[in-house]
Amino acid sequence: MKSLVLLLCLAQLCGCHSVPHGPILGYREPACDDPETEQAALAAVDYINKHLPHGYKHILNQIESVKVWPRRPTGEVFDLEIDTLETTCHVLDPTPLANCSVRQLKEHAVEGDCDFNVLKQDGQFSVLSAKCDSSPDSAEDVHKVCPDCPLLAPLNDSRVVHAVEAALAAFNAQKNGSYFQLVEISRAQFVQYGFCKGTVTEKVAGGEDVAVTCTVFQTQPVLPQPQPDGTEAGPLTPAQGSAGPALSPAGLPAASLVVGPRAVAAPPIPPPVHPAHYDLRHVFSGVASVESASGEAFHVGKTPKVAQPSVPAPEGPVPVVRPCPGRIRYFKI
Repeated sequence: MKSLVLLLCLAQLCGCHSVPHGPILGYREPACDDPETEQAALAAVDYINKHLPHGYKHILNQIESVKVWPRRPTGEVFDLEIDTLETTCHVLDPTPLANCSVRQLKEHAVEGDCDFNVLKQDGQFSVLSAKCDSSPDSAEDVHKVCPDCPLLAPLNDSRVVHAVEAALAAFNAQKNGSYFQLVEISRAQFVQYGFCKGTVTEKVAGGEDVAVTCTVFQTQPVLPQPQPDGTEAGPLTPAQGSAGPALSPAGLPAASLVVGPRAVAAPPIPPPVHPAHYDLRHVFSGVASVESASGEAFHVGKTPKVAQPSVPAPEGPVPVVRPCPGRIRYFKI
């Protein structure tokens, strides 16, 4: 019995000595529009655009929230929630993001909603984890701004596919032997229907005059075509005299650009993950925790919050300061 008591006491002593000394570190909450916070957010947006396989570049619109956690042995992790907007620059367009126009509401804007963990170490920002999704503005909101503006159309709609086929065939016919193949259908909109009357008058001296008048009707509802879920638009019909597009094992046209006898291969095209736009949801997979340089897991939300450095409290009522969310740079959807 004495030996048992001795062992229990020893275990208790070991347990007591294993408790770490000093305060437990937590996170700080800088303002969303703080320059350091904005640097971390811009690094996140740059990460989005460098990893998008299709669609259009996104730009920072608003920083919703931020928490900054210490990371052992060095550095800090910015836990960010940001909103982005789609621009008119395709992801393959080398135009700098600062020179890209934001797609306006009347063009059926698309908004991204992202959660990021961004590491700041030695003055440099790098992304540890990312989770995003995106969605177009609602039809009701678009028509509040512009009642006659066209809405996004399903990318695999038969009319969209036909328009792409006709446009690409006409383009290839002008290239004197060079053949271009479809990489992706990035965006499509149906414009309004109308009735037009045209008059062509031949001149005595040669040439002709053309006059056209049109009456535009209200936009007709777009009915989805019955197609299997996730089906990509079918392969394009090549221009006459051109070789047909090579098919992947899934039956989709391989993504390549053919100029004369040479071909530049690209990764296979995934099917659209949204009926009218490429959703950011399937571009990045979120990570619940990230590993520190010491090999110890860093868990967001693991430790209690530590208050900001205290300052003398002013007398009288203090106005509530909400450092987040930050300013809206363009417009809110």
